[in-house]
Amino acid sequence: MDISAITVLGATGRAPYVPPLSDYASASPSWAEAEFGCFDTATDSVRVGYWTGEPGTVRLDPWPYTEICSILTGRVAVADTAGGRIDFGPGDGFVVPKGFVGDWLTLEPATKYFIAVG
Repeated sequence: MDISAITVLGATGRAPYVPPLSDYASASPSWAEAEFGCFDTATDSVRVGYWTGEPGTVRLDPWPYTEICSILTGRVAVADTAGGRIDFGPGDGFVVPKGFVGDWLTLEPATKYFIAVG
């Protein structure tokens, strides 16, 4: 196997995928995002990609997969339905478990790498 087997994560050379708003329990009017798939597998249970988002909020009820996130730029937050909230910025990594109910808040234009495991 040679260097061509290495996959660079990012948007360059990839078509954006914009998830339909019907994927969310609710979304703020300003919600905007795009995903760029970076790793293809023989199964749909694992997705790896680069994500961009503009300020806005979506409710996931429930979160459809376990998501491992690494924030590259901007600021985001995850909030639960009881009022708990954690903010994240560049360099922060976190995991949202499958079945979590709450809001994803993009506080300022942001980018992240993600791994979604069904």
